Amino acid sequence: MPKPKIEKKITPLFTAPKGMQDILGEEEHYWRDLQRVVEKEAQSFNFKKIVSPILEDIGLFQRATGETTDIVEKEMFELTTKGGRSLALRPEFTPSVIRAYLENGLYAQPLPVKLYSLGPVFRYAQPQAGRKRQFHQFNFEIIGDKAPVLDAQLISLFWEILKKLKLKNLNIQINSIGCGQCRPAYERVLKDYYQRNLSKLCPDCRRRLKKNPLRLLDCKEDKCRLLANNAPQIVDHLCEECHDHFKDVLEFLDELELPYILNPSLARGLDYYTKTVFEVWPQEKDERQISLGGGGRYDLLVKLLGGRDTAAVGFAGGIERIIDLMKVQKVEPAKVAPPQVYLAQLGETAKKRALKLFKTLIDAKIKVAENFSKDSLKSQLRTANRLGVRISLILGQKEVLEETIIIRDMTTGVQEVVDIKKIVGEVKKRLRR
Repeated sequence: MPKPKIEKKITPLFTAPKGMQDILGEEEHYWRDLQRVVEKEAQSFNFKKIVSPILEDIGLFQRATGETTDIVEKEMFELTTKGGRSLALRPEFTPSVIRAYLENGLYAQPLPVKLYSLGPVFRYAQPQAGRKRQFHQFNFEIIGDKAPVLDAQLISLFWEILKKLKLKNLNIQINSIGCGQCRPAYERVLKDYYQRNLSKLCPDCRRRLKKNPLRLLDCKEDKCRLLANNAPQIVDHLCEECHDHFKDVLEFLDELELPYILNPSLARGLDYYTKTVFEVWPQEKDERQISLGGGGRYDLLVKLLGGRDTAAVGFAGGIERIIDLMKVQKVEPAKVAPPQVYLAQLGETAKKRALKLFKTLIDAKIKVAENFSKDSLKSQLRTANRLGVRISLILGQKEVLEETIIIRDMTTGVQEVVDIKKIVGEVKKRLRR
């Protein structure tokens, strides 16, 4: 018996850049399932899709996200055009959405405007678990209303997406970081606390302490996280408006029976947030524990980017992180329905007719497989068996001339010749049996 031929592995001339990867095979099933759920829930909650460019003026992110944030300081992919314009690959969606909202006059529509996006974002940082240099997010924004019920509705929407993806053992971490009225006084208290513990801070936090002390609560360094756990809590310093807003959000979450944890150290890593901030985490206490996404209210951002004083709230979910957790929890993605019919052909004349018939079957919503590059009937029927189809349609020179086609039952092997003009009805009738 001859030995099977072993294909020599090809060394490609080019490979994907560090931190960027192809999505294919079984992995793609997870992506398709997640996108299907996000799109369906977006429609249920009456959000309209927006597709923004992946390249934006670098100043958009410097102004919106904050010049002292890690995203702007360390993690942006920057480039300069031949004309000298400085651009950046988007590191997040929200500034782009607000730019589009203002540039396209969406503020003239009835408010609030509800928008969602889905696609790649980019961070020039060392690849880490669940976040490579090109990663993907789904993003939801409600622009034009300050009602606390909208904060709760977005949290509910995020929760519903994760539930529809069959993820379990999750919790919502939530906090309020106040507003321009009450946050300055809290920041002074926070700065005093950290000044007393200056020697225990990482180098980044020592620098942040001067410009944005709230960012220290978001540091991922172990020694800084320990200090954050014992830091003064902003809930003790909220103004009446922020206190009432936060109280209302929590009451709405109670009404929805959503499991949340008050986390006084939660600040999120972006400068534009005000009042409510939240994240969703898995409950497992191991090395895989990582935020699946989060968001909050940003009532100052629209005005900061040149618009009117406009309240807004939003969130983003990390697609790779969610898919990783689906795998950990052994959640199988919804499978695409396999074909139930195989279309086989013999000869050039039959191939031309089969090409047209294939489109007819597809238009009739019949899922059909084929391999027009094969000429051997035996080979084609072998493929049909491997696919597990119920019916094969066989079209040869004789059938083309007689305006007929052979229907073969793949279970019994029984074949029948029928009028090709009636094939759609015949196939649907047999598939219903």
